[in-house]
Amino acid sequence: MADRITVIGWDGTPLTEAAASALAGATLVAGAPYQLSALPVPAGAERLTLGSVQQAARRIAAHRGAAVVVAEGDPGFFGVVRELRRPEYGLELEVLPAVSSVAAAFARAGMPWEDAQVVSAHGGRLRRAANVCRAHPKVAVLTTPGAGPSELALMLRGVHRTFVVCEALGTPDEDVTVLTSERVPDHDWRDPAVVLVIGGAGPNHAPGETSGWLAGRPLGFPGPDRGWALDGRAYAGAEQLAGTAGGAGAALPPHVRALALARLGPVPGELVWAVGAGSGALAVEIGRFGAAVVAVEASRSACAQITVNARRYGVEVEVVHGVGPEVLGGLPEPDAVMVEAGGAEVVGAVLARRPERLVAIARTLAEAEAVRTAITAAGYRADGALLQSAPLAPAPGGVPGLALGTGQQSLVLWGELAS
Repeated sequence: MADRITVIGWDGTPLTEAAASALAGATLVAGAPYQLSALPVPAGAERLTLGSVQQAARRIAAHRGAAVVVAEGDPGFFGVVRELRRPEYGLELEVLPAVSSVAAAFARAGMPWEDAQVVSAHGGRLRRAANVCRAHPKVAVLTTPGAGPSELALMLRGVHRTFVVCEALGTPDEDVTVLTSERVPDHDWRDPAVVLVIGGAGPNHAPGETSGWLAGRPLGFPGPDRGWALDGRAYAGAEQLAGTAGGAGAALPPHVRALALARLGPVPGELVWAVGAGSGALAVEIGRFGAAVVAVEASRSACAQITVNARRYGVEVEVVHGVGPEVLGGLPEPDAVMVEAGGAEVVGAVLARRPERLVAIARTLAEAEAVRTAITAAGYRADGALLQSAPLAPAPGGVPGLALGTGQQSLVLWGELAS
Protein backbone atom coordinates (compact mmCIF):
# COMPACT_ATOMS: atom_id res chain seq x y z
CA MET A 1 0.00 0.00 0.00
CA ALA A 2 1.00 3.64 -0.28
CA ASP A 3 3.57 4.87 2.24
CA ARG A 4 1.40 7.90 3.08
CA ILE A 5 -2.17 8.74 2.07
CA THR A 6 -3.53 12.27 2.47
CA VAL A 7 -7.12 13.27 1.72
CA ILE A 8 -7.43 17.00 1.00
CA GLY A 9 -10.73 18.84 1.09
CA TRP A 10 -10.48 21.73 -1.35
CA ASP A 11 -13.02 24.53 -1.88
CA GLY A 12 -11.07 26.57 -4.39
CA THR A 13 -9.23 28.70 -1.85
CA PRO A 14 -5.42 28.55 -1.49
CA LEU A 15 -4.23 25.29 0.03
CA THR A 16 -3.06 25.24 3.61
CA GLU A 17 0.64 24.69 4.20
CA ALA A 18 0.01 21.06 5.19
CA ALA A 19 -2.10 20.40 2.11
CA ALA A 20 0.39 22.10 -0.20
CA SER A 21 3.27 20.09 1.31
CA ALA A 22 1.41 16.80 0.95
CA LEU A 23 0.57 17.59 -2.66
CA ALA A 24 4.14 18.62 -3.47
CA GLY A 25 5.46 15.29 -2.16
CA ALA A 26 2.86 13.11 -3.84
CA THR A 27 3.73 10.40 -6.34
CA LEU A 28 0.04 9.69 -7.04
CA VAL A 29 -2.77 12.28 -7.04
CA ALA A 30 -6.44 11.30 -7.40
CA GLY A 31 -9.19 13.84 -7.99
CA ALA A 32 -11.79 15.22 -10.35
CA PRO A 33 -10.44 16.40 -13.74
CA TYR A 34 -10.90 20.10 -12.86
CA GLN A 35 -9.01 19.60 -9.58
CA LEU A 36 -6.12 17.83 -11.26
CA SER A 37 -5.82 20.66 -13.78
CA ALA A 38 -6.20 23.53 -11.28
CA LEU A 39 -3.89 22.31 -8.51
CA PRO A 40 -0.06 22.19 -8.64
CA VAL A 41 0.25 18.43 -9.17
CA PRO A 42 3.95 17.41 -9.32
CA ALA A 43 5.10 16.81 -12.89
CA GLY A 44 6.20 13.23 -12.21
CA ALA A 45 3.13 12.17 -10.21
CA GLU A 46 0.62 9.69 -11.56
CA ARG A 47 -2.77 11.31 -12.15
CA LEU A 48 -5.87 9.28 -11.33
CA THR A 49 -9.32 10.57 -12.24
CA LEU A 50 -11.57 10.02 -9.21
CA GLY A 51 -14.62 8.44 -10.80
CA SER A 52 -15.12 5.16 -8.98
CA VAL A 53 -13.80 5.54 -5.42
CA GLN A 54 -13.60 1.75 -5.10
CA GLN A 55 -11.28 1.49 -8.11
CA ALA A 56 -9.20 4.43 -6.88
CA ALA A 57 -8.89 2.84 -3.42
CA ARG A 58 -7.62 -0.41 -4.91
CA ARG A 59 -5.11 1.48 -7.03
CA ILE A 60 -3.90 3.51 -4.04
CA ALA A 61 -3.58 0.36 -1.92
CA ALA A 62 -1.28 -1.11 -4.58
CA HIS A 63 0.77 2.10 -4.99
CA ARG A 64 4.21 2.46 -3.48
CA GLY A 65 4.84 6.06 -2.51
CA ALA A 66 2.91 9.06 -1.20
CA ALA A 67 -0.68 9.34 -2.45
CA VAL A 68 -3.02 12.34 -2.29
CA VAL A 69 -6.78 12.22 -2.81
CA VAL A 70 -8.47 15.56 -3.50
CA ALA A 71 -12.18 15.96 -2.70
CA GLU A 72 -14.63 18.84 -2.44
CA GLY A 73 -15.25 20.54 0.89
CA ASP A 74 -15.16 18.18 3.86
CA PRO A 75 -14.18 14.73 2.58
CA GLY A 76 -15.26 13.10 5.86
CA PHE A 77 -18.89 14.22 5.55
CA PHE A 78 -20.69 12.12 2.93
CA GLY A 79 -17.35 12.06 1.09
CA VAL A 80 -14.56 9.71 0.08
CA VAL A 81 -13.22 9.00 3.57
CA ARG A 82 -15.92 6.44 4.39
CA GLU A 83 -15.14 4.41 1.28
CA LEU A 84 -11.37 4.70 1.58
CA ARG A 85 -11.54 3.40 5.18
CA ARG A 86 -13.26 0.15 4.24
CA PRO A 87 -11.30 -2.67 5.89
CA GLU A 88 -10.66 -4.56 2.66
CA TYR A 89 -8.42 -1.77 1.40
CA GLY A 90 -6.29 -1.54 4.57
CA LEU A 91 -5.64 2.18 4.07
CA GLU A 92 -4.64 4.60 6.83
CA LEU A 93 -5.53 8.19 6.06
CA GLU A 94 -4.56 11.72 6.97
CA VAL A 95 -7.48 14.09 6.33
CA LEU A 96 -7.09 17.87 5.84
CA PRO A 97 -10.55 19.53 5.58
CA ALA A 98 -9.82 22.96 7.12
CA VAL A 99 -13.44 23.60 8.17
CA SER A 100 -15.22 23.47 11.55
CA SER A 101 -13.57 22.24 14.73
CA VAL A 102 -15.83 19.18 14.74
CA ALA A 103 -14.88 18.33 11.18
CA ALA A 104 -11.24 18.93 12.04
CA ALA A 105 -11.49 16.70 15.12
CA PHE A 106 -12.90 13.77 13.17
CA ALA A 107 -10.31 14.35 10.47
CA ARG A 108 -7.48 14.06 12.98
CA ALA A 109 -8.90 10.66 13.89
CA GLY A 110 -9.20 9.69 10.22
CA MET A 111 -12.90 8.83 10.63
CA PRO A 112 -16.07 9.70 8.71
CA TRP A 113 -18.65 11.62 10.73
CA GLU A 114 -21.95 12.03 8.90
CA ASP A 115 -23.26 9.26 11.19
CA ALA A 116 -22.12 11.06 14.36
CA GLN A 117 -24.14 13.00 16.90
CA VAL A 118 -22.78 16.46 17.75
CA VAL A 119 -23.65 17.85 21.18
CA SER A 120 -22.58 20.74 23.39
CA ALA A 121 -21.83 20.58 27.11
CA HIS A 122 -22.18 24.36 27.36
CA GLY A 123 -24.88 25.89 29.55
CA GLY A 124 -25.07 23.12 32.15
CA ARG A 125 -25.85 20.39 29.62
CA LEU A 126 -23.07 17.99 30.59
CA ARG A 127 -25.47 15.31 31.84
CA ARG A 128 -27.47 15.46 28.62
CA ALA A 129 -24.29 15.27 26.58
CA ALA A 130 -23.22 12.22 28.60
CA ASN A 131 -26.60 10.56 28.00
CA VAL A 132 -26.18 11.00 24.25
CA CYS A 133 -22.77 9.33 24.60
CA ARG A 134 -24.43 6.45 26.47
CA ALA A 135 -27.01 6.01 23.71
CA HIS A 136 -24.88 6.47 20.59
CA PRO A 137 -21.64 4.90 19.38
CA LYS A 138 -20.12 8.04 17.85
CA VAL A 139 -20.52 11.48 19.44
CA ALA A 140 -18.62 14.76 19.17
CA VAL A 141 -18.87 16.81 22.36
CA LEU A 142 -18.02 20.52 22.47
CA THR A 143 -16.71 21.03 25.99
CA THR A 144 -16.36 24.06 28.23
CA PRO A 145 -14.56 24.91 31.51
CA GLY A 146 -16.10 22.81 34.27
CA ALA A 147 -17.63 20.46 31.71
CA GLY A 148 -14.55 19.08 30.00
CA PRO A 149 -13.20 15.65 29.10
CA SER A 150 -12.63 14.60 32.73
CA GLU A 151 -16.11 15.57 33.89
CA LEU A 152 -17.65 13.84 30.88
CA ALA A 153 -15.68 10.64 31.55
CA LEU A 154 -16.79 10.64 35.20
CA MET A 155 -20.40 10.92 34.08
CA LEU A 156 -19.83 7.83 31.93
CA ARG A 157 -18.10 5.70 34.56
CA GLY A 158 -18.98 2.07 34.07
CA VAL A 159 -19.69 2.62 30.36
CA HIS A 160 -16.67 1.68 28.24
CA ARG A 161 -15.85 4.25 25.57
CA THR A 162 -12.76 5.49 23.75
CA PHE A 163 -12.07 9.22 24.03
CA VAL A 164 -10.29 11.19 21.33
CA VAL A 165 -9.51 14.49 23.05
CA CYS A 166 -8.63 17.29 20.60
CA GLU A 167 -7.07 20.38 22.16
CA ALA A 168 -6.25 23.68 20.44
CA LEU A 169 -7.24 22.44 16.98
CA GLY A 170 -5.75 24.43 14.15
CA THR A 171 -3.12 26.15 16.31
CA PRO A 172 0.60 25.46 16.79
CA ASP A 173 -0.29 23.97 20.21
CA GLU A 174 -2.69 21.39 18.78
CA ASP A 175 -2.69 18.08 20.62
CA VAL A 176 -4.76 14.94 20.01
CA THR A 177 -4.85 12.21 22.67
CA VAL A 178 -6.58 8.82 22.49
CA LEU A 179 -7.52 7.19 25.82
CA THR A 180 -10.09 4.80 27.21
CA SER A 181 -12.72 6.61 29.27
CA GLU A 182 -11.50 5.38 32.66
CA ARG A 183 -8.09 6.97 32.08
CA VAL A 184 -9.34 10.38 30.98
CA PRO A 185 -9.83 11.84 34.53
CA ASP A 186 -6.11 11.18 35.26
CA HIS A 187 -5.08 14.01 32.91
CA ASP A 188 -5.26 17.80 32.97
CA TRP A 189 -6.93 19.13 29.83
CA ARG A 190 -6.95 22.55 28.24
CA ASP A 191 -10.30 24.29 27.73
CA PRO A 192 -12.16 24.27 25.51
CA ALA A 193 -11.72 21.01 23.61
CA VAL A 194 -13.56 18.82 21.14
CA VAL A 195 -14.01 15.28 22.46
CA LEU A 196 -14.95 12.36 20.25
CA VAL A 197 -16.59 9.57 22.26
CA ILE A 198 -16.46 6.29 20.37
CA GLY A 199 -17.67 2.79 21.19
CA GLY A 200 -20.62 0.52 21.84
CA ALA A 201 -22.60 -1.78 19.57
CA GLY A 202 -23.21 0.82 16.89
CA PRO A 203 -25.91 0.90 14.23
CA ASN A 204 -27.03 -2.43 12.84
CA HIS A 205 -25.29 -1.95 9.47
CA ALA A 206 -23.57 -4.52 7.36
CA PRO A 207 -19.81 -3.86 7.01
CA GLY A 208 -19.19 -1.10 4.51
CA GLU A 209 -22.87 -0.13 4.23
CA THR A 210 -23.39 3.62 3.85
CA SER A 211 -25.53 5.53 6.33
CA GLY A 212 -27.96 6.63 3.64
CA TRP A 213 -29.16 10.16 3.00
CA LEU A 214 -29.76 11.53 6.52
CA ALA A 215 -26.96 13.04 8.62
CA GLY A 216 -26.77 11.86 12.20
CA ARG A 217 -28.13 8.56 13.42
CA PRO A 218 -31.70 7.94 12.23
CA LEU A 219 -34.06 7.45 15.18
CA GLY A 220 -37.05 5.15 15.46
CA PHE A 221 -36.00 2.46 13.00
CA PRO A 222 -32.21 1.88 12.96
CA GLY A 223 -32.62 -1.90 12.85
CA PRO A 224 -34.09 -4.35 10.35
CA ASP A 225 -37.72 -3.44 11.19
CA ARG A 226 -39.30 -0.03 10.92
CA GLY A 227 -41.35 1.53 13.67
CA TRP A 228 -41.94 0.51 17.26
CA ALA A 229 -44.53 -1.29 19.38
CA LEU A 230 -43.63 -4.34 17.29
CA ASP A 231 -45.15 -7.76 17.81
CA GLY A 232 -43.55 -9.59 20.74
CA ARG A 233 -42.13 -12.17 18.34
CA ALA A 234 -39.78 -9.47 17.03
CA TYR A 235 -37.77 -9.72 20.25
CA ALA A 236 -35.65 -12.79 20.95
CA GLY A 237 -36.74 -14.68 24.03
CA ALA A 238 -40.03 -12.83 24.50
CA GLU A 239 -42.16 -15.97 24.22
CA GLN A 240 -39.85 -18.12 26.35
CA LEU A 241 -39.82 -15.52 29.10
CA ALA A 242 -43.50 -14.81 28.97
CA GLY A 243 -44.86 -17.89 30.73
CA THR A 244 -48.51 -17.10 31.21
CA ALA A 245 -49.88 -14.03 29.47
CA GLY A 246 -49.17 -10.94 31.51
CA GLY A 247 -47.01 -12.82 33.98
CA ALA A 248 -43.79 -11.47 35.47
CA GLY A 249 -41.06 -11.36 32.85
CA ALA A 250 -43.53 -11.33 29.95
CA ALA A 251 -42.99 -9.02 27.00
CA LEU A 252 -45.59 -6.27 27.28
CA PRO A 253 -48.21 -6.36 24.51
CA PRO A 254 -47.53 -3.92 21.65
CA HIS A 255 -50.44 -1.58 22.50
CA VAL A 256 -49.22 -1.35 26.11
CA ARG A 257 -45.71 -0.52 24.94
CA ALA A 258 -47.15 2.15 22.64
CA LEU A 259 -48.96 3.85 25.54
CA ALA A 260 -45.90 3.54 27.79
CA LEU A 261 -43.69 5.16 25.14
CA ALA A 262 -46.18 7.99 24.70
CA ARG A 263 -46.17 8.70 28.45
CA LEU A 264 -42.40 8.29 28.87
CA GLY A 265 -41.64 10.56 25.89
CA PRO A 266 -37.99 9.41 25.45
CA VAL A 267 -35.78 11.83 23.52
CA PRO A 268 -32.02 12.16 22.88
CA GLY A 269 -30.16 13.50 25.90
CA GLU A 270 -32.40 11.77 28.44
CA LEU A 271 -31.78 8.65 30.51
CA VAL A 272 -34.63 6.18 31.04
CA TRP A 273 -34.64 3.25 33.45
CA ALA A 274 -36.60 0.10 32.52
CA VAL A 275 -37.06 -1.81 35.78
CA GLY A 276 -38.17 -5.43 35.51
CA ALA A 277 -37.34 -5.24 31.82
CA GLY A 278 -38.07 -8.86 30.87
CA SER A 279 -36.77 -9.61 27.36
CA GLY A 280 -36.06 -5.91 26.84
CA ALA A 281 -38.72 -5.19 24.20
CA LEU A 282 -39.69 -1.84 25.73
CA ALA A 283 -36.11 -0.97 26.73
CA VAL A 284 -34.98 -1.48 23.13
CA GLU A 285 -37.85 0.62 21.79
CA ILE A 286 -36.95 3.44 24.19
CA GLY A 287 -33.40 3.28 22.83
CA ARG A 288 -34.71 3.47 19.27
CA PHE A 289 -36.06 6.93 20.11
CA GLY A 290 -32.51 8.06 20.91
CA ALA A 291 -32.63 8.09 24.71
CA ALA A 292 -30.04 6.35 26.88
CA VAL A 293 -31.44 3.25 28.61
CA VAL A 294 -30.57 1.26 31.73
CA ALA A 295 -32.49 -2.03 31.94
CA VAL A 296 -32.76 -3.65 35.38
CA GLU A 297 -33.79 -7.31 35.41
CA ALA A 298 -33.69 -10.04 38.07
CA SER A 299 -33.37 -12.98 35.67
CA ARG A 300 -29.91 -13.63 34.25
CA SER A 301 -31.34 -15.35 31.19
CA ALA A 302 -33.55 -12.33 30.55
CA CYS A 303 -30.52 -10.05 30.89
CA ALA A 304 -28.82 -12.06 28.15
CA GLN A 305 -31.89 -11.71 25.93
CA ILE A 306 -31.95 -7.94 26.47
CA THR A 307 -28.39 -7.77 25.16
CA VAL A 308 -29.31 -9.89 22.12
CA ASN A 309 -32.30 -7.68 21.31
CA ALA A 310 -30.33 -4.46 21.75
CA ARG A 311 -27.67 -5.69 19.34
CA ARG A 312 -30.26 -6.78 16.81
CA TYR A 313 -31.79 -3.31 16.69
CA GLY A 314 -28.48 -1.46 16.91
CA VAL A 315 -29.18 0.39 20.17
CA GLU A 316 -27.23 0.82 23.38
CA VAL A 317 -28.87 -0.68 26.49
CA GLU A 318 -26.91 -0.92 29.73
CA VAL A 319 -28.11 -4.11 31.44
CA VAL A 320 -28.02 -4.37 35.24
CA HIS A 321 -28.79 -7.68 36.93
CA GLY A 322 -30.66 -7.40 40.21
CA VAL A 323 -33.92 -6.77 42.01
CA GLY A 324 -35.44 -3.30 42.04
CA PRO A 325 -34.66 -1.26 45.18
CA GLU A 326 -31.46 -3.18 45.93
CA VAL A 327 -29.71 -2.03 42.74
CA LEU A 328 -31.29 1.34 41.98
CA GLY A 329 -29.02 3.31 44.31
CA GLY A 330 -25.97 2.89 42.08
CA LEU A 331 -27.65 3.93 38.84
CA PRO A 332 -27.19 7.36 37.20
CA GLU A 333 -29.98 9.90 37.57
CA PRO A 334 -33.04 9.12 35.40
CA ASP A 335 -35.27 11.53 33.49
CA ALA A 336 -38.03 8.93 33.19
CA VAL A 337 -38.63 5.43 34.55
CA MET A 338 -40.64 2.44 33.36
CA VAL A 339 -41.51 -0.08 36.08
CA GLU A 340 -42.64 -3.25 34.32
CA ALA A 341 -42.61 -5.35 37.49
CA GLY A 342 -42.15 -4.76 41.21
CA GLY A 343 -45.26 -2.97 42.38
CA ALA A 344 -45.52 -0.10 44.86
CA GLU A 345 -42.23 -0.92 46.63
CA VAL A 346 -40.18 -0.45 43.48
CA VAL A 347 -42.24 2.59 42.43
CA GLY A 348 -41.53 4.24 45.77
CA ALA A 349 -37.79 3.58 45.45
CA VAL A 350 -37.80 4.97 41.92
CA LEU A 351 -39.67 8.14 42.81
CA ALA A 352 -37.15 8.88 45.55
CA ARG A 353 -34.76 9.71 42.68
CA ARG A 354 -37.25 12.32 41.38
CA PRO A 355 -37.55 11.45 37.69
CA GLU A 356 -39.78 13.77 35.67
CA ARG A 357 -42.02 10.96 34.44
CA LEU A 358 -42.92 7.44 35.54
CA VAL A 359 -44.98 4.63 34.00
CA ALA A 360 -45.79 1.45 35.92
CA ILE A 361 -47.60 -1.80 35.19
CA ALA A 362 -49.83 -3.30 37.87
CA ARG A 363 -50.94 -6.95 37.91
CA THR A 364 -54.08 -6.49 40.02
CA LEU A 365 -56.46 -3.70 40.99
CA ALA A 366 -55.10 -3.83 44.54
CA GLU A 367 -51.56 -3.39 43.27
CA ALA A 368 -52.74 -0.56 41.00
CA GLU A 369 -54.23 1.26 44.00
CA ALA A 370 -50.98 0.84 45.95
CA VAL A 371 -48.95 2.15 43.02
CA ARG A 372 -51.26 5.13 42.58
CA THR A 373 -50.98 5.92 46.29
CA ALA A 374 -47.17 5.78 46.07
CA ILE A 375 -47.22 8.14 43.07
CA THR A 376 -49.43 10.76 44.71
CA ALA A 377 -47.60 10.49 48.05
CA ALA A 378 -44.36 11.38 46.29
CA GLY A 379 -45.88 14.61 44.95
CA TYR A 380 -46.61 13.44 41.42
CA ARG A 381 -49.79 13.86 39.38
CA ALA A 382 -51.19 10.35 38.89
CA ASP A 383 -53.38 8.85 36.22
CA GLY A 384 -53.94 5.45 34.67
CA ALA A 385 -55.96 3.24 32.38
CA LEU A 386 -57.15 -0.32 32.00
CA LEU A 387 -56.29 -1.52 28.51
CA GLN A 388 -58.23 -4.42 27.07
CA SER A 389 -57.42 -6.14 23.80
CA ALA A 390 -58.25 -9.29 21.89
CA PRO A 391 -56.59 -10.41 18.65
CA LEU A 392 -58.64 -10.92 15.50
CA ALA A 393 -58.60 -14.41 14.05
CA PRO A 394 -60.50 -16.34 11.37
CA ALA A 395 -63.84 -17.66 12.59
CA PRO A 396 -63.66 -21.32 13.71
CA GLY A 397 -65.12 -24.19 11.75
CA GLY A 398 -64.50 -22.66 8.35
CA VAL A 399 -67.25 -20.08 8.84
CA PRO A 400 -66.58 -16.84 6.88
CA GLY A 401 -65.61 -13.81 8.90
CA LEU A 402 -63.53 -13.01 11.96
CA ALA A 403 -63.66 -13.91 15.62
CA LEU A 404 -62.03 -12.50 18.72
CA GLY A 405 -59.16 -14.45 20.25
CA THR A 406 -58.28 -14.68 23.92
CA GLY A 407 -58.33 -11.21 25.44
CA GLN A 408 -55.73 -9.49 27.62
CA GLN A 409 -56.04 -6.82 30.28
CA SER A 410 -53.27 -4.48 31.37
CA LEU A 411 -53.32 -1.91 34.15
CA VAL A 412 -51.08 1.03 33.24
CA LEU A 413 -50.42 3.90 35.65
CA TRP A 414 -48.30 6.98 35.14
CA GLY A 415 -47.14 10.00 37.05
CA GLU A 416 -45.64 13.38 36.20
CA LEU A 417 -43.64 15.49 38.61
CA ALA A 418 -45.89 18.31 39.78
CA SER A 419 -44.51 21.75 38.93
